[in-house]
Amino acid sequence: MTTQWSSATLQRSLGDPTVTYPLWPPMTSGCPRTSTAEVSYPVEVDYAYDQVDPFLFATAAGRGGGLDRWAPLLPPLAAPGLGEGGTPLIEIEAGVFVKDESRNPTWSHKDRLNRCTVSAAVTTGAPGVVVASSGNHGASAAAYAARAGLRCVVVAGPELPPAVDSFLHAYGAVVLPVPWEARWPLTRKIVERTGLHPVSNLTTTHTGHAFGPEGYKTIAYEIHQDLGAPAAVFVPTAYGELLFGVWKGFTELRSLGLIDRLPRMYACQPTAAAPLAEAVRRGVPAAHVTVGHTEAYSIVSPVSGYRGVVAVEDSGGQVLELSDAQLEAAHGELARAGLWTELSSAAGLAGLRTVPDLDGPVVCISTSSGFKNRSVGSQSTKTVSPEWDDVRSRLHAAGIRD
Repeated sequence: MTTQWSSATLQRSLGDPTVTYPLWPPMTSGCPRTSTAEVSYPVEVDYAYDQVDPFLFATAAGRGGGLDRWAPLLPPLAAPGLGEGGTPLIEIEAGVFVKDESRNPTWSHKDRLNRCTVSAAVTTGAPGVVVASSGNHGASAAAYAARAGLRCVVVAGPELPPAVDSFLHAYGAVVLPVPWEARWPLTRKIVERTGLHPVSNLTTTHTGHAFGPEGYKTIAYEIHQDLGAPAAVFVPTAYGELLFGVWKGFTELRSLGLIDRLPRMYACQPTAAAPLAEAVRRGVPAAHVTVGHTEAYSIVSPVSGYRGVVAVEDSGGQVLELSDAQLEAAHGELARAGLWTELSSAAGLAGLRTVPDLDGPVVCISTSSGFKNRSVGSQSTKTVSPEWDDVRSRLHAAGIRD
């Protein structure tokens, strides 16, 4: 595949923006000059914005599908795509929109990230990729690695959802379920001993891959094209990569003169696992928490990262902590609107329901399909006789009268 032109120039530390590094190799362990034993600071990608065609956004629709339409504002896209992005923005009530990321190739937002990170693996000549994930990230990385002809190793937790397990094996990934606390140390060891390119986190507090959040910027680009700049964006949040990526996309749009206001960013976390909320409360770059029980497994993390703090504080936003009951209520509300989501994906709408009186349209990011829920397959509908009395009884039980 021919890599499309990119205006990416270098990598910049979020810990100290005056600290920069060359664009290659991608920083997969954060910024070594600003990080400490307790806190790891991520880096981000910088661009020669003055070299970007001012008509990029006006002509995006004519440049094909996938993230390729945004190539000048992304790291070099060396891996072939799968038609990621271009997901619909659905108005479920006046002024409330849902960005439905389940329409991506592997049914989640992670496809935007992995188009960029697997491209980095291709460019650096790595034999494959390794990812620590028990959910969407692993399924997506496996798909994009397969598309690029690379091997993929997924270091999963001990309770792998059946749908995700099926995804991984279909793409030919090597799946290694291990205890939760062993995932990141084992991932580091695999990187050191095999040369596989890491597309997930390696550090004490979360940094992840430098190129990953760049893919998430395209969500902001698409929201802008469909709606303009909303008043607020509500984002299901674990580490904060998605939150930061969407925020960065909007800041770029303003820098390019395409919007004149920025949305507030609301990070939506389960109360049982809210390290970003703890970091913001304490005024620290990242925090560790003890994780309680929640069914929202895709946004569970005992540790946060500095990207989330940047997005919340720079946007004037907030971290919202949500109970499983609130998540279930929003999950049901989305289903009644015709959107079957993963429970974690309902966090955006659940968060919105706790914030009154927002002025202007708002967007809730729905990250993944309901097929990723751990409960899939647990319900069994009993067969009914076609005799009218039996059918009428079932209909009456559902409130449908003849």
